[in-house]
Amino acid sequence: MTLLDSILSYNKEFVENKEFENYSTSKKPNKKAVLFTCMDTRLQDLGTKALGFNNGDLKVVKNAGAIITHPYGSTIKSLLVGIYALGAEEIIIMAHKDCGMGSLDVNTVKDAMKERGVTDETFDIIKHSGVDVDNFLEGFENASDNVKHNIDMLYHHPLFDKKVPIHGLVIDPHTGELELIQDGYELAEKNK
Repeated sequence: MTLLDSILSYNKEFVENKEFENYSTSKKPNKKAVLFTCMDTRLQDLGTKALGFNNGDLKVVKNAGAIITHPYGSTIKSLLVGIYALGAEEIIIMAHKDCGMGSLDVNTVKDAMKERGVTDETFDIIKHSGVDVDNFLEGFENASDNVKHNIDMLYHHPLFDKKVPIHGLVIDPHTGELELIQDGYELAEKNK
């Protein structure tokens, strides 16, 4: 049985048994917050449970490394929509220790791409279109610094309401322990 077959088979029973009723909630976050974090598998449930959140409590935005790379990319758009359209009043930016993006070797990733058929010509075409593939794939050196960078990028965005608290955290994916990087209330208080 393929993964997709397994998913569809499970889903059929899930719907027939009305298990979806256990997850019924509104599209607006109950705790009026948006969490931006990493897509690491260890944070699938731990990333919200260690913070005391349940289904429906917050919007969750994820990407590799919890890295904001562009001021007008999909990550910032998601955070802004969370605030302006979905009723969120606070943002939590949470990176984690032992993150794969913290030790990512760009050349290893490019070599894996080449092994799967991406040619040097493709890399050259992308380069000539103005994209630095190495920079595009690059991770970060320090999770705390990544959180600070993300907060700074969002906080100084021209469309961001600076009265909205942006909290910065780093979580240990083995224990769930949190390290406070930025108390968002302090930052927001300066702009009231």
